[in-house]
Amino acid sequence: MISQKLDAAIREVPNFPKAGISFKDITPLLLDANLSAEIIDVFIEKLSATKIDAIVGVESRGFLFGFLLANKMGIPFVP
Repeated sequence: MISQKLDAAIREVPNFPKAGISFKDITPLLLDANLSAEIIDVFIEKLSATKIDAIVGVESRGFLFGFLLANKMGIPFVP
């Protein structure tokens, strides 16, 4: 299941950038082309019944995955 793959791949950095915060490093996802493609496929599957005109990336992670999603769906990406 995709959630288990994500849990295994995302690296947690405790107390970063300050005490009490756990930073979720998604770099390992970006290094795995197959997992990245699977993530996009799951998004597309979950959105299959929704009419989407464009994908808007509102922050850095949205830029990374939003562009891939929009590209595969054949719709515009707005950074």
